[in-house]
Amino acid sequence: MASIAGTGAGNDIGIGGRVRIARQRLGWKREALAFHSGMSWSGIAQVEGGRRVNLRPATLSALARALGVSIDYLVEGSPPAPMLEHRVLLYESDEEFREVTAAFLGEAIELSYGALAVTTPARIKALRAELGPLARRVVFAEQASWYATPATALQNYRGFLQAQLAKDVPWVHIVGEVPAANARPAEARLWARYESLLTLVLAMAPASILCPYDVRELDRQTLNRARATHSHAIEQAQLIESPEYSEPGIFVLES
Repeated sequence: MASIAGTGAGNDIGIGGRVRIARQRLGWKREALAFHSGMSWSGIAQVEGGRRVNLRPATLSALARALGVSIDYLVEGSPPAPMLEHRVLLYESDEEFREVTAAFLGEAIELSYGALAVTTPARIKALRAELGPLARRVVFAEQASWYATPATALQNYRGFLQAQLAKDVPWVHIVGEVPAANARPAEARLWARYESLLTLVLAMAPASILCPYDVRELDRQTLNRARATHSHAIEQAQLIESPEYSEPGIFVLES
């Protein structure tokens, strides 16, 4: 059965067809696409005519950026697969928090990824001690200011990611502890919706986000929401697929 983009067996319009459709959607002539992509007019004509099919990654990237589509769309006619890894850590002790989050941040440093930890001042201090000299390579931010509102938090994460990608960092690891412990019921629901929306908003970000929740301080409803808004959970030192996970669109509409 053919996909919406027409990539089914025997009905694939190819890269050239998708370039042409995307260009026409913008109301551009080939000269305009040549200008915005840095390619020549003849090069655009060859791609759209199917005479150039084995395009270099740099050429695909230039075309996708100019047309406002993904490379996956140009190559396969499909939306790109989400990259974001969004996990919840349900920790039962301060020691568990330190060990799991420090290992997560330490892995980022070892691989030359970006690393960010957003939590309380006390836990920042504990993390610095656990990481030792490696802590100098982690960006720390206090929970109260970073999570002033859900909108502020989203803006902060976008800003951090953009700054890291501008440095050609290939991936980032983020420890982000939302202020759920002291939230009123209405605020707790708001933060749960934020967690779900984060999965949508940052779906294409090259990032792994670990969200710690202290089971000693939180009620069952808040913990169940945490499981519902993260596809994977770390509980009792085990990484599992969360059976309570709910797709963001469904969760936000029903919560």
